[in-house]
Amino acid sequence: MILKNKHLLILFLSVSFFSMAQSVKEKCSTYHYAGRVEVKDNNKVLLIASASSVSFDFVGNSCEIDLQSVDTYEHHNYVSLELDGEYIGRIRIEKGAIQKFPVVVTSKNKKHHLTIYKATEAANGAVLYVGTTAKLVKSTVHKKKKIEFIGDSITCGFGNDLEIPCGTGDWYDQHNAYWAYGPVVSRDLNVDYVLSSVSGFGMYRNWNDEHKDEAIIPDVYENLYLNKDNSKPYDFAFQPDLVSICLGTNDLSDGDGKKERLPFNEEKYVSNYIAFIKTVYKHAPNTRIVLLNSPMVSGDRNVVLVRCLNKVIQAFEYDTQHKKIALFQFQSMKPNGCGSHPDIADDKIMADQLNPFFKKLLDEK
Repeated sequence: MILKNKHLLILFLSVSFFSMAQSVKEKCSTYHYAGRVEVKDNNKVLLIASASSVSFDFVGNSCEIDLQSVDTYEHHNYVSLELDGEYIGRIRIEKGAIQKFPVVVTSKNKKHHLTIYKATEAANGAVLYVGTTAKLVKSTVHKKKKIEFIGDSITCGFGNDLEIPCGTGDWYDQHNAYWAYGPVVSRDLNVDYVLSSVSGFGMYRNWNDEHKDEAIIPDVYENLYLNKDNSKPYDFAFQPDLVSICLGTNDLSDGDGKKERLPFNEEKYVSNYIAFIKTVYKHAPNTRIVLLNSPMVSGDRNVVLVRCLNKVIQAFEYDTQHKKIALFQFQSMKPNGCGSHPDIADDKIMADQLNPFFKKLLDEK
């Protein structure tokens, strides 16, 4: 009997060791991807949505990375680079062929970590990471808590990087998702994140469309490319502990003042919001949802927005299957970025406000 138990113990330890080794093997790899991306052959990857990224560890004093702007028509794009935990700048990828970009190491570390973040959004086409000259080494990604940020231009980081002056260049030349409030608060809290956001989109209508000619966030959320193309669905493998939703700025806007704009429909906004939350729960049943008001909405409109958000929360008052929905209100601000959007400093202020609120919710899990 003792011998039998001994054999069982050995078998148990062997299985445990194998399971642990298998788990480590699954987490240890050369490339790590985050956000909405499409992985291709030979470790190539299309960075699709704002702040989607590819990262790797390497040894040596320098390397080159190969990138290409990919869309249905040719135009430039942007990525932001982080080396050994430090932001080293945003680079412009000109239209056309694959381009090489040098990365020079300044630290004395033996091993280095480089992350390439898409600075623009899904509407600007994808950025193809083709490869690198770096001497790659495998690394392990440690398990962290996760947040998904759903929103519009504010969440994308629209107009926040004023290196190129507002009103010059193309409409996305001031995009820098790396410095948007979501990525900033995520780095502060040391959590993984994904952005599911589209500039100009709303919950039931968009900035300058009554949901006649354009899709809205509920129409595109389940599609990988955040557009009407449902042939490539998003896999929702990223299971967030928190889902932050910041939508309403465009629903409440007056548009461009030229195209017909109907009065804000509170009932339609609330009903669409309730239906959208049910979609989120379908894909992430164990998450905690937080509704945010908007730093770009103030005065009477903010009163209306907060009233609507409370109505949405009340609709789930007796929901016993999911965690209670929370509401967060930003302090009023005068945004300093392009088109009355937050600039990088404003995004930092927003992140600082969210930080203790999100930390408390994450610690409750």
